[in-house]
Amino acid sequence: MLKPLLIEIGTEELPAIPFLKELPNVEKKWSDILEKNQLLCNFDIFYTPRRLVLWHREFKIKQDDSEVENIGAPKSIAFKDGTFTPAAFSFAKKCGVEVEELEFKDFGKGEVLYHKSEVSGVFIKDILNGMINEFVSSLNFGKSMRWGSRNDSFIRPIRFFSMMLDSEIIDGELFGIKSSNISFGHRMDSYEPFSFSNVGDYFCKLDKYGVILYQDERREKILKQLRDIETKHNIKVEIDEELLAEVVAITEYPTALLGKFDEEFLELPSEVIVTSMKENQRYFAVYKNEKLINNFVVVSNALTNDFGYIIAGNEKVLRPRLADAMFFYRNDIKNGLKNDGLKKLVFVEGLGTVYEKCEREAKIASYLANKLSVEEKESALLEKAVMLSKADLMSEMVYEFTELQGLMGYYYSKIEKYDEKISLALKEQYLPVGENSELPTTIFSSIVAMSNKIDNLMALFSIGKIPTGSKDPFALRRAALGVVKIAIEHKLPIDFKAIFEDLKLEYKNLDTKLLNEFFIDRLYKIFDRVNPTVLKAVISSGETNIYNIYKKVEALNPIVISDNYKEYSTTFNRVANIVKDVDFSSSLDIFENLFEMDEERELFAKFKEIKAINFTSFEEELDRLFSLKPELDNFFDKVFVNHENEKIKQNRKNLIANIYLAFKNIADIKEITI
Repeated sequence: MLKPLLIEIGTEELPAIPFLKELPNVEKKWSDILEKNQLLCNFDIFYTPRRLVLWHREFKIKQDDSEVENIGAPKSIAFKDGTFTPAAFSFAKKCGVEVEELEFKDFGKGEVLYHKSEVSGVFIKDILNGMINEFVSSLNFGKSMRWGSRNDSFIRPIRFFSMMLDSEIIDGELFGIKSSNISFGHRMDSYEPFSFSNVGDYFCKLDKYGVILYQDERREKILKQLRDIETKHNIKVEIDEELLAEVVAITEYPTALLGKFDEEFLELPSEVIVTSMKENQRYFAVYKNEKLINNFVVVSNALTNDFGYIIAGNEKVLRPRLADAMFFYRNDIKNGLKNDGLKKLVFVEGLGTVYEKCEREAKIASYLANKLSVEEKESALLEKAVMLSKADLMSEMVYEFTELQGLMGYYYSKIEKYDEKISLALKEQYLPVGENSELPTTIFSSIVAMSNKIDNLMALFSIGKIPTGSKDPFALRRAALGVVKIAIEHKLPIDFKAIFEDLKLEYKNLDTKLLNEFFIDRLYKIFDRVNPTVLKAVISSGETNIYNIYKKVEALNPIVISDNYKEYSTTFNRVANIVKDVDFSSSLDIFENLFEMDEERELFAKFKEIKAINFTSFEEELDRLFSLKPELDNFFDKVFVNHENEKIKQNRKNLIANIYLAFKNIADIKEITI
């Protein structure tokens, strides 16, 4: 029999950010517990600031009955001299029966002890409370708290708890709170609880008492209200998805309201205003004609017919926030953009100060500028940009809003009339900051950004701060991915292996082999949409130039995933097999006078023709090399490579070896599997 099941865990107001971080794991954790108890079914998860709800439209009232089969020792061990041995008695005890109830069964390898028993399913009311307690214990919100005299902890105190199977209250307890048919509505509606007779009644009464339980409904309500505000006032509200998710999580009955702040604060950089409103007050920024204006949108959780005092209150709270920001901003401008203070700011223990980090980055930037043939005048600007890149860490604004580092350096450097290239580089030095993030827009900015990331990798690896498992506190995986993405975007011939080798003297105890392996692992992440053996083949060829790796993978992968590659692979795997014992460090000269058969002459003639071409792309080169297939097939069909004459034999091997090496210039074809 199936019945609806409602589980409500009522709490004090949940902190939105840690709750939202764990939310993606909640469904799986409850599914795993249901599956473990043979009760897996469809369910929905709902939440408000004061409750987490698991809703099952159809739930078994008891587990299904099942059969349990146990297999024990062979008969020769369990039964000797006409009597059961200790092994049989032990097996009987495990099965919960007397030894006489056991039987022997042959599964094809001789008779063994066997017992089959019928197991009745357990009623849900007998196990549900244990399942819920296990589920709640599995949730990880980072910090948790204790309350009252309890020794256990949770993200916030539990205040009400329900397990309702249709109209039946399932007995149980969670953090000392007994399961009941009692819940609470919106605080502004009433502080008194309400009771519900069944799960349907629960949903009806929540709505009646001012709670929109479905988070998707709250989200759509907010978005509609924002659209209405935009239309009414001819403005544009910036929809920050993270902020929207947070606002949904902290409201039970949301109402979007338009507020205003003093126009004088628009002197501040727009990012400062937006960050202050978002981080401190959870306000949405407002634009007109693509420019920030002195309005904001606050989403209220109040139940009232007069929101005027709520708007006024939020305007009053915002003013001192922006006044503080203005004070910091003007102070920073007065003090100027200076990096002397970085000499007292430790980067990471064992790696000196941030100023010393900038000096290392400047050397990397100079190295990259040389490799990329940057003009001498621009190289001098690069050094200046790198040495200024962390100066805004000493500003009052960045001290208050750490997420504005780099950006404030951009604004302050513009005020001080630094070269525009320097200002832009300061702004873009941390890009990319995420998987779909923007990248630095110029080569100049790219060098500054890569210098920062390369130093992070080399410096932190040198003191053993290497990512393990899911732990990457210094975001080194992101740093490596950033270098790769920038190199590909701007078509930069960045040789990561050469960089690590050439600059390793700046970093004591750096294991470049380990760092190279880490970097190659990141390449697999970048090229996760291609056959991984294609990337392996390119890397196995010895290629360490990031942009060349990209071009080779892009050229080779379409061929490998094509319908006819299987035919190609048969031929070219034979090429690889024939030369597996060839010493490639020796001379591989080919002598035409040693050819005896037309097939080897034809193969060599076509190969010579291909080698004479000055290819402009790897696609073109691969196309011509793969066109050798007919001649290679004829060669393998008609020509005996292991000729009795050693010179002829070696000459034929040299011919195939040269073809193999021509492929290996792009990729080691023997590594490709389909």
